[in-house]
Amino acid sequence: MSVFNNVLVVLDPTSEQQKALNRAVQLARLQHCKLTAFVSVYDFSYEMTTMLSGEERESMRQAVIKDRELWLSDYLAAPRAGGINIDVKVVWHNRPFEAVVQAVLEDGYDLVIKGTHDHDVLKSMIFTPTDWHILRKCPCPVLLVKDHDWPQGGNIIAAVNAGSQQEHHQALNLSVIAKAQQMAAMLNADTHLVNAYPGTPVNIAIEIPEFNPQEYNSTMKAHHAEAISALAEKCRIAASHCHVNEGMPEDVLPQLASELDAEIMVIGTIGRTGLSAAIIGNTAEHVIDRLDCDVLAIKPDNFVSPMQKS
Repeated sequence: MSVFNNVLVVLDPTSEQQKALNRAVQLARLQHCKLTAFVSVYDFSYEMTTMLSGEERESMRQAVIKDRELWLSDYLAAPRAGGINIDVKVVWHNRPFEAVVQAVLEDGYDLVIKGTHDHDVLKSMIFTPTDWHILRKCPCPVLLVKDHDWPQGGNIIAAVNAGSQQEHHQALNLSVIAKAQQMAAMLNADTHLVNAYPGTPVNIAIEIPEFNPQEYNSTMKAHHAEAISALAEKCRIAASHCHVNEGMPEDVLPQLASELDAEIMVIGTIGRTGLSAAIIGNTAEHVIDRLDCDVLAIKPDNFVSPMQKS
């Protein structure tokens, strides 16, 4: 049984190396799935040509789309010659992330694959990059591809929040682990669980003299270790593959991924939007820029995209 059946592959017209396409082809060779190569195009100058009629402007847009389809066919020639069936979808849209999410909503893709770009930290806080928007608003899993290979017999990491008692976190933990195990089975890899927990709050240690930071830290670690142990037992994962590390997720997860030379990190994202997301971002987004492996981000089962029409 395939892990994913209908995959949207987002290509980057500004790059010579199409990481997303290469990964999608590899996925299609590992398990049967339908691939659609996707590009959104837009040129503001075409909208400003007021001397042309609406019909003429549409004709110009179609010419640009046709040109992009021809560009795509060059990239698809090799995989098609190798027996991979890939459809093409080029749309005219001025916001690439909206084009991607709209395509998912309209055509029912169950995975989006996209290559990543390095984000300048300051710019990322002011201008949310396209892949951050896709992470927050896309209803299906999103695989963000880096340069790391997918060899057989490697390691897949499921990042969980085992210590949380909230039902939506517990359900998301199980979804993350299930997807990690499916990917591990496909790649003949091992599944690891990782749980980051916060260290002793410095301000409390300073302000309350009787506060015992060592005791607090050991209690916190024991709580998370017990929780991840129960989760691992439920999902039939070896205790030796459970990692409970002190620190912030954006520090702990990249470090473990590097130590294990992981192929994929599977992470849950709630998809926060609005002012809070613009200022502090999501945990998944802070982690992604610091990982050297692919990231598979999945949403809760009850997630509804803010772009979905009611």
